[in-house]
Amino acid sequence: MPMQPVPLDKASRLLNHGPTVLVGSAHGGRANVMAAAWAMPLDFDPPKVAVVIDKATLTRELIDASGVLSVCVPCVAQVDLTRAVGNETGRDHPDKLQRCGVAHEPGPLTGCPLVQGAIAWMECRVLPATAYVAGPHDLILAEVVSAWADKRVFARGRWQFENAPDEMRSLHHVAGGFFYATGEPLAPRGEASS
Repeated sequence: MPMQPVPLDKASRLLNHGPTVLVGSAHGGRANVMAAAWAMPLDFDPPKVAVVIDKATLTRELIDASGVLSVCVPCVAQVDLTRAVGNETGRDHPDKLQRCGVAHEPGPLTGCPLVQGAIAWMECRVLPATAYVAGPHDLILAEVVSAWADKRVFARGRWQFENAPDEMRSLHHVAGGFFYATGEPLAPRGEASS
């Protein structure tokens, strides 16, 4: 398996380039995965993330009940899967993960789905402060408790998309079901990229 643990002090780097993510949730024998375009790192030590998840979704219901979630970074090869889980609701389709072709395994710390083929995984615990922030909003704040990345595209503490096939680049949702892939690296003037 190409997934390798990422030190928690480097976990923020898995999201700092703004990818679309797949948010996993599980509670009471039910699991779900949805696409989310609004996710970002918040802190380094301990690492924290923010994700916007509509209160009307099954994913949010499961997160609120369990207090945990997973955040997975899909790649270009998973664009159809990402669209599918973003367009179909688990409320209407209890077999959503099967219908959308989501192969996954339960996270060892949270039990939330870790999507196979994704280039990064994070297991997260919802922060108590979220109850105060949430109010009428859809913002979830969570602490990253474990992280992994595909060693073919994440090494030495940073993304290395330039050394991998294009289908392993991360996705970036721009609107209406359209995505871009991460582009080429740009080194500071006078420096070579490494």
